[in-house]
Amino acid sequence: MAVISRPASFILVLACVFTVSEATMRIVGGSSHWRFGFNYSAWALTNAPFYQNDTLVFMYDPPNSTTFPHSVYLLRNHNSFKACDLKRAKLVADAMQGCGRGFKFVLMKRKHYYFACGERGGFHCSAGLMKFYVKPLLPPCNV
Repeated sequence: MAVISRPASFILVLACVFTVSEATMRIVGGSSHWRFGFNYSAWALTNAPFYQNDTLVFMYDPPNSTTFPHSVYLLRNHNSFKACDLKRAKLVADAMQGCGRGFKFVLMKRKHYYFACGERGGFHCSAGLMKFYVKPLLPPCNV
């Protein structure tokens, strides 16, 4: 059995902390994309864990005569999330940004991110299940 000295183990830990892990790109909702009536909270639980620097891709059709518009808002906190309160939310993708290859959002920090569709005065969030939250973890160490 090999014994690692303290300086060597410290360097190993530092290498682990500073290892650049491959970030994952995830399409929100999978093949269902970002649409009314899909349970995104269940999707987030099923697809967890999420890691710092992962990218979420929101894909949705542009508004037309048969499609309602969608958007992506960042809500301020868990209370805003539960109530679908958009008053102090930040618009991060409007109705046109989800078409084509979609809108990409990188989970840059280890904090809670609360996402919701803000269309129809919050109806898509409250009745259409178009909301979820994630708290990214530190990327796993690949030693």
